[in-house]
Amino acid sequence: MSATNWGYLSNYGVYTAMIFYTVAFVSHAIEFSFAIKSEPVLVGNGNLLEKNKTVFDFTSTRQSGRLGSVMMVLATASLFVGDVARGISAGRAPLGNMYEFSLSGGLAFSLAYLLGLYKFKMRWLGTPVSFSLLLILGTAITLLYRPSAPLVPALKSTWLVIHVTTAILSGGVFLLANCVAGLYLFLEKAERTVGRPKYLAQLPSIETLDQLCYRLVALVFPLWTFAIIAGAIWAESAWGHYWSWDPKETWALITWIAYAAYLHARATVGWKGRKAAWLCIFAGSTFLFNYVYINVWGTGRHTYSGL
Repeated sequence: MSATNWGYLSNYGVYTAMIFYTVAFVSHAIEFSFAIKSEPVLVGNGNLLEKNKTVFDFTSTRQSGRLGSVMMVLATASLFVGDVARGISAGRAPLGNMYEFSLSGGLAFSLAYLLGLYKFKMRWLGTPVSFSLLLILGTAITLLYRPSAPLVPALKSTWLVIHVTTAILSGGVFLLANCVAGLYLFLEKAERTVGRPKYLAQLPSIETLDQLCYRLVALVFPLWTFAIIAGAIWAESAWGHYWSWDPKETWALITWIAYAAYLHARATVGWKGRKAAWLCIFAGSTFLFNYVYINVWGTGRHTYSGL
């Protein structure tokens, strides 16, 4: 099959993935929204009160949630095909510009969610995760798309796959941790003001979310550390020095410091709950700033957006 046909297959894979993510988003939204029920309240001598209470009943929406999970699996498989086909059409790893970064980053994010779904039963994150992936891919195909092309000379190195792949995998897990931290802040505020709403009773406790966020960051932080070290080694072989305080290097270090501060605060001074969640979101925002702003509008040796 020619490179052009592989390019078409890549596009079809991405479009198909977006269709599946859309169905997953709708299915998970239906699962939670239609599970909200109102039941009459009986008190005292059994007289029926006019006021109803809100409950969360998954009996009638469980199939919708399962459909959403199946769609997430199919979407991830389609995106994998699209990402691999893009690499084959270009004759290299699909890591040469922002469009390809977005495909690979979305794939890493989606895989991180599916692993979390298998390990921690986190179907409750299906709605924000599927929406985020639609946003990533929608932006990629409308604003960031570029035809397949050879790599610029500076990227023609084995370190491209090692450095960029580990950075993208780290980013996928960081983004998942941010989703968990965001949900924690939402539930924590609700419980602090009016108590946990009954229609959210089936979601994990805030303590569980707090611990899950910490585990995700602790799991991937060594990989992010390795990604920075690998980048420094690559820089020395390509430019003759390990570190030049390039904007992308600087912000990668800021992200490392922010997540290191998060882990340190959790392990030494006992930061938990709201303060830790905000710190996690701040650290994740530095990663996204580096990934989006520095790549698109920044200047330096690391800006390979292709725009």
